[in-house]
Amino acid sequence: MKKKIAVLLLSVVTLAAAALAADKNPMVGGQEMYPTKNIIQNAVNSADHTTLVAAVKAAGLVDTLSGPGPFTVFAPTNEAFAKLPAGTVDNLLKPENKDTLVKILTYHVVAGKLSAVDIKKMIREGHGQATLKTVSGGTLTAMMQGKNLVLKDEKGGMATVTIANVFQSNGVIHVVDSVLLPN
Repeated sequence: MKKKIAVLLLSVVTLAAAALAADKNPMVGGQEMYPTKNIIQNAVNSADHTTLVAAVKAAGLVDTLSGPGPFTVFAPTNEAFAKLPAGTVDNLLKPENKDTLVKILTYHVVAGKLSAVDIKKMIREGHGQATLKTVSGGTLTAMMQGKNLVLKDEKGGMATVTIANVFQSNGVIHVVDSVLLPN
């Protein structure tokens, strides 16, 4: 009888541990992302997004992305920025290029809180594509490539969502592997 109770207790503990693990916050850039924090509060902790955070600061968008939103942010990694031609990031961070930087960064933001499921539903309803209106006034085209959610920018560049559904208090972040560029 004691053995059966011990097995039963072990089963309950195992199920409880599995449930807790399933509820664990996503890891981005080696850090846990908390749904109770806003986009900026989480992004500054990601080692993979130091370039993006520096750009957001240079563009003067910290207060906006700390605001109530909600926002859907397609967040390029440091590696995504490194794919740009040499000197591009340094040039964009100069004060005289702030307007261009703001346009590029806000091109990665869509008003509202769109989960990957929401975007995939829009793609199905759009017969394979969904047009997302960005805060900058441009458009991104969302589509599926196999099991991957991908975005096409106005110049024909493509970015793959590598980490989806990083929920924030004021929206959601989807990590992408390329910088998206408006016309």
